[in-house]
Amino acid sequence: MSRFDAPPAAHALSSDEADRHARTAALACMIGLAVALGVGRFAFTPLLPLMLADGSIGLKAGSWLASANYAGYFAGAVSCAALRVAPARMVRFGLAATVLLTAAMGAGHLLPLWLAVRFVAGVVSAWTFVFVSQWGLRRLAELHAPEWSGVIYAGPGVGIVLTGLVGSALAGHRAALGWFGFAALSIVLSVAIWRTFAVPAAASPLPSGAVPHAAAMAAPDTSRRHRADAAWLVVLYGMPGFGYIITATFLPVIARAALPAGSPWPDLFWPMFGAALIVGALAAARLPGHWDNRLLLALGCATQALGIGSGIVWPNAAGFSLGCVLLGLPFTAITLFAMREARRLHGERAAGLMGYATASYGVGQIAGPLVAAPLVARYGSFTPALWVAAATLLAGAAGFAVIAAAAARRRP
Repeated sequence: MSRFDAPPAAHALSSDEADRHARTAALACMIGLAVALGVGRFAFTPLLPLMLADGSIGLKAGSWLASANYAGYFAGAVSCAALRVAPARMVRFGLAATVLLTAAMGAGHLLPLWLAVRFVAGVVSAWTFVFVSQWGLRRLAELHAPEWSGVIYAGPGVGIVLTGLVGSALAGHRAALGWFGFAALSIVLSVAIWRTFAVPAAASPLPSGAVPHAAAMAAPDTSRRHRADAAWLVVLYGMPGFGYIITATFLPVIARAALPAGSPWPDLFWPMFGAALIVGALAAARLPGHWDNRLLLALGCATQALGIGSGIVWPNAAGFSLGCVLLGLPFTAITLFAMREARRLHGERAAGLMGYATASYGVGQIAGPLVAAPLVARYGSFTPALWVAAATLLAGAAGFAVIAAAAARRRP
C-alpha cells in the first residue's frame, strides 16, 4: 500500500496511526488542489506572456479567457449546493477532467474553443475545491488533527510554484508546449493520490475512545443570527476575490512592462507568490483555534492591499517582490478562514455555504479582469486598476472587522 492509499477500516486507530492518516489525507488534498487550482486555474498566468508573444491572443482576448475561467468557477461554485455526489468521487472526477482540459488548451488554437475550455475548467476547479475542502476538513476533524488543515490549502501554492518555474523555463517557446507539459504533470500528481479518494472519508474509524469533534459533527445552526452571519460571509468574501485577481492574472505582464527589458525578475515573481502562499497557509493553521475567523479575514485582506500598494509605489524589483510576498501570504489563508467559518456556521452541511461563498469569490474574479482591461486601455497603465483592487480589499477588511466587532458586542 502506498503512503497515499486510503487507510484500512479493520480496527480503531491509535493516536500515532491517526496522525499518520491525517498527514496522508492532508497531503492528498494538497496535491488535489495543486492540480485543480495550481494547474487547472493558475497555469494560465505564467503561460499568458507566452501566448501573447507567439501571437495566439492579444491582451483583450487574454482578459476574456481569464474571465471565462472565473465565470465557470462561479457557475461551479453555485451548483455545489445542488450536487449529491460523494466528495471523494467528485475529487476523482475533477482530477481527470483537469488533465483533459489542460491538454485541450494546447491542442486547439481557436478563441471560441479556448473560451469554452476555460469556462469548463473553472467549473471543475470550483467543484474540486469545494469537495476537497469538505472531504479534507471533515477527515481532519474526525482524526482530531485540525493543525494539518494548512497543508491542504498550501496546495494551490505548490501548483503555482511548479507552474511558475516551468513557465519561466519555457520562455521563448510556444505556449502549447506548456499546456501539454502541465497536463502531463497533472497526470503524475493525480495517479499519486488516486487511491486515497477511493472511499468516503468516514469509512475509517476514529482513534480508540475518541468522540467526534463538536465542530465536525455540529448540526447547522438555523438561528437568525447565524443566517445573517452566513449572508455576510458570502457578500464580503467576494471582496478578496476581486482584489487579488487583477494582480494575480497580469503579474508577469505588469512586471515586464515596468522593469528593464531582459530583466530576469518577471519570471520569478509568480513562483515567489506561490512560495509565500505555502508559508501563509501552513502558518494560518497554527493560529489559535478560538481566534475569530472574521478578524483573520480582515487582516488577510488588509495585507493583500498593502502588497498591491507596494508594487504601485515602488514599481521595481524590490517593490514587486514585497508585493508578491504580501499578496501571497494570506491568499489561501483567507480561503482557510472562510471555509472554517462556513463549517462553524453550518457544520456537516457546510458544502452549500462553502459553495455560495466560493461563488461570491468567483463573482469578484469575473469582474476583476473585465474592470482592468478598459482601465488599462484608457490610461495606458495598470496603476488605476491596481488602486481599485487595493481599495476593494480594504473595504472587505473593514467589513469583516465590523462584523467581528458586532459579534463580540453580542457575547455575554
